[in-house]
Amino acid sequence: MKEPARHTVTAALPYANGPLHIGHIAGAYLPADIYVRCLRARGKEVLFICGSDEHGAAITIRAMKEGTTPRAIVDKYHALMGKAFQDFGIHFDIYHRTSSELHKETSQAFFLKLNENGAFTKQEEQQYYDEEAKQFLADRYIMGTCPTCGNPDAYGDQCEKCGSALSPKDLIDPRVEEWINTGMLDGVQHHDPKEWKSPVLGQCNSWLKDGLRPRAMTRDLDWGVPVPLPGADGKVLYVWLDAPIGYISATKQWARPQGPIGRNGGRADDTRLLHFIGKDNIVFHAIIFPILLKLHGDFVLPQNVPANEFLNLEGKKISTSRNWAVWLHEYIERWPNRQDELRYALGSILPEFKDSEFTWKDFQDKNNNELVAILGNFVQRVFVLCHKYYEGKVPEPAGGNEQDTLLWGELSLLPAKVAEEVDRFRFRDAMASAMQAARLGNKYLTDTEPWKLEKTDPVRVRTILYNSLRITASLSVLLEPFLPHTAQKLRSMLGLGELKWDDALRADLIKPGMQLGNAEHLFKPIDDAAIAAEVERLHAMEPAAPTEPNTPPAAATPAKPNIAFDDFAKLDLRVGTISAAERVPKADKLLKLAIDIGEATPRTVVSGIAQHYAPEQLLGQQVVLVANLEPRKMRGVESQGMVLMAEDAQGKLVFVQPKDVIGAGSEVR
Repeated sequence: MKEPARHTVTAALPYANGPLHIGHIAGAYLPADIYVRCLRARGKEVLFICGSDEHGAAITIRAMKEGTTPRAIVDKYHALMGKAFQDFGIHFDIYHRTSSELHKETSQAFFLKLNENGAFTKQEEQQYYDEEAKQFLADRYIMGTCPTCGNPDAYGDQCEKCGSALSPKDLIDPRVEEWINTGMLDGVQHHDPKEWKSPVLGQCNSWLKDGLRPRAMTRDLDWGVPVPLPGADGKVLYVWLDAPIGYISATKQWARPQGPIGRNGGRADDTRLLHFIGKDNIVFHAIIFPILLKLHGDFVLPQNVPANEFLNLEGKKISTSRNWAVWLHEYIERWPNRQDELRYALGSILPEFKDSEFTWKDFQDKNNNELVAILGNFVQRVFVLCHKYYEGKVPEPAGGNEQDTLLWGELSLLPAKVAEEVDRFRFRDAMASAMQAARLGNKYLTDTEPWKLEKTDPVRVRTILYNSLRITASLSVLLEPFLPHTAQKLRSMLGLGELKWDDALRADLIKPGMQLGNAEHLFKPIDDAAIAAEVERLHAMEPAAPTEPNTPPAAATPAKPNIAFDDFAKLDLRVGTISAAERVPKADKLLKLAIDIGEATPRTVVSGIAQHYAPEQLLGQQVVLVANLEPRKMRGVESQGMVLMAEDAQGKLVFVQPKDVIGAGSEVR
């Protein structure tokens, strides 16, 4: 197939009912960002699209639970996710949202065109109805046991464990099967199936073999895009029709300040459309959405859907409901200016063909043993030597020898190799090939030992360090798709501006006499304590496992002897609000709390609850404080009271706190 003039790349629209975690990033967004950055460096025309998916029953459920509105939920998480993407270095041409007026207009027009083209059949179905809420219940509100895998917590529209669609009737469409497996449709070659990942084709063919099922395109719900037909009051477009159209409405929004959409944005045969998604979205992007695009008639079909499998965390599946996740915005807060360390760790374990696993120990190893010891060490040594011998300026080379010839022979293969692996969606291999330049640079310095030659052969040293600076420049190009912040730092240290892919091997890029920046450390080692704290935080945030059915509760602690009322009356118990919380250094069990009980300044209280609560869980919590307890020092911090806790027989701690919010300093009697 001919090389397309344009590339429209979409990343799955994240659902706006919660923050992003590393599973989302490894599943779709990091691979898409790497792909787009590499294409752009090679001079390709690319449009990179994403946005929040903001409709559907799950958002209304969350709004009900939190006592707020769907609009408040989506506004909150649209902003949170958009900032996290930016901070992490994933920059879309547009980050749109499906609750916009433009998306409503686009979706309704798309629906009407499909209806015009005879794409739908009308059918009445019985639905569950909530008498108390006075509304029909969308499938997502209903939970039960999946008949395919036995998952007891399957939703009514899809089992999130095995991916089975839970709809009643079967339908087979051989034209879809032809498009998936041959790339042909209506006599036109749309894509090359050999370029598709085998797990994607496998899942598609499994669905086709089992028989495609008709899917409802509307829902009885009060949050979504209204169905634009007479007599359809109270109905909205089903989210899996609504959401993919978000790619189209986002493209239209992007094009508005730049003139008419014209032939870009997926409307022309010379545009290559790719969807980066996670495994759970394959059927919608590889079967259902292409069917809708074909039935509409005005858009190209995707040429590839390079979906990733799932990322697990510390031996378990990531679970947002159990808070078993590493949240992206929290990582950025706790590890400021260390985005590339996480990009590298995730890039090395991307679940491209099977599920993979993130552990904090592996994160530490990748940082210390690769980023620090290989990449950072090479650059540091080169710059230190240049500052030591040449006052921080690029030395004048004086010809080469066989070592140099062999070095450049190996390095010359890397740009094409990295680009080829990116094109094949082998991002792990591509990043490893880019890092090979740093490995070659380290070996070159170790083999030539310029620090030993300075007195005996200073001319040779100039050539060695000049070549090493050229390798550093090559790294700033090859690593840019994977470690953009590091690549920018390298260019700054070299005094270079923006570079293209073809610049990776340019002989004249580094000029003798150029002033170099300081010999900075690109990365810092991560110690065991920092990793232990992350693992501890992860476990602290996860709710305790529920008690097994039919397991009798452990016996309660026996009551203590009676005391006189006057003894109890001596206690000054006050309701306080936690305004700040942090860990006490070198104390695994202690948290330092600031508690407002209505005094001029909050009380400082040290509490042994660090193994039960993370600091970020506590802000705003109301607690009961023993306010007249004699102060005492704990790990060098004076504690001015004691927080009351309830403890069960298993050692679980929970706060004693008022049921309703009450003024800080209120007395407990």
